[in-house]
Amino acid sequence: MTQPSTDELADEAGWFGTAADALPHDAADSVLIGRIWDPAAEGPSPVVVRDGQVLDISAEFPTVRDICELPEPAAVVSGLDGRHVGRFEDVLANTGAADRDRTRPWLLAPVDLQALKAAGVTFAVSMIERVIEERARGDMALAADIRRRMVAGIGADLHKLSPGSAEAARLKSLLVAEGVWSQYLEVGIGPDAEIFTKGQILSAVGTAAPVGVLAASTWNNPEPEVALIVQSSGRIVGATLGNDVNLRDVEGRSALLLPMAKDNNASCALGPLIRLFDERFDLERVRGLTVRLDIEGVDGFRLEGVSEMARMSRDPEELVRQLIGPHHQYPDGAVLMLGTMFAPIQDRDHPGEGFTHKPGDVVRIGSPMLGTLVNRVRHAEDCAPWDFGVRDLMGNLVRRGLL
Repeated sequence: MTQPSTDELADEAGWFGTAADALPHDAADSVLIGRIWDPAAEGPSPVVVRDGQVLDISAEFPTVRDICELPEPAAVVSGLDGRHVGRFEDVLANTGAADRDRTRPWLLAPVDLQALKAAGVTFAVSMIERVIEERARGDMALAADIRRRMVAGIGADLHKLSPGSAEAARLKSLLVAEGVWSQYLEVGIGPDAEIFTKGQILSAVGTAAPVGVLAASTWNNPEPEVALIVQSSGRIVGATLGNDVNLRDVEGRSALLLPMAKDNNASCALGPLIRLFDERFDLERVRGLTVRLDIEGVDGFRLEGVSEMARMSRDPEELVRQLIGPHHQYPDGAVLMLGTMFAPIQDRDHPGEGFTHKPGDVVRIGSPMLGTLVNRVRHAEDCAPWDFGVRDLMGNLVRRGLL
């Protein structure tokens, strides 16, 4: 049986899911904001999604950053009307269409001026996998053997260990003596978290858009994560879903190549929308979320995974404190991706070689209270170039009389 090509997959209607899939299961009780590209304005506009309709609120708030910096974002937005753009399902359909109607709006990543940050090695399983990457130097076959020996030697159930604690320090001493200490274990159980820049401001892509992996990469994977929306004050005001696309072969060769492994064209996906915190959805709900991953390839390959936020070794508030405070400020706030426990080792093509993406893979990342983020994998070099920066945004808002 002949498998469909990447181009044929792109033409499949609805590959990106329905509006019901994209929205939280309790969307009627959610305060949801996002961004669209408005062809009439030749630029982006913040929107509210309410009762299945998209409302442009750029006249009140020219950027999503402005909304998120409010003292009570959800309270303000829930009582705000705006210019009717259309039905959410129509905007979503145009976003994912192979031949997008460029006279009609489409969805963008739901953030704009916020810094794009991510935390790594926040789950025990992913911590072990990063150690394996480092030791294998990007060799998938060698990684399989190391994985067996590592898990036998130190175990993988470390999620109850508090990083930076006396118990963690004792474990570090033991591992050093055994010769298996690693920089990944340092950030996994040591006092300081790994927090890095995932991408540049305005470079993230949204749902129903391609995500990119470098054509030269032979070992890579998605990282399904919850992403917090953080004010410049350090207060957490909402959440969305994210895909922290990672090149495991590149990072495995050297941790100093982390920027190359993480920050490439279309390598950061966020969305579909931001759910603002209110009485129905708050940080405690985030701590209990389960994030599901489904990958479907044009070759018929299927992979599923689950990441349980309750198994994080570092609390989200601790990560935010390490991100922002007297030591480092973000005047426009930040998005902080919280890490994943998903570390795919299921063989795709050959025994012992594990999983890696192929062009055309459809990646679905979902959680009932946040909806579903769906993207199709392409080589980063083939994704639409990032060509709308901060200067373009400011110029557009001035021309529209919004600044």
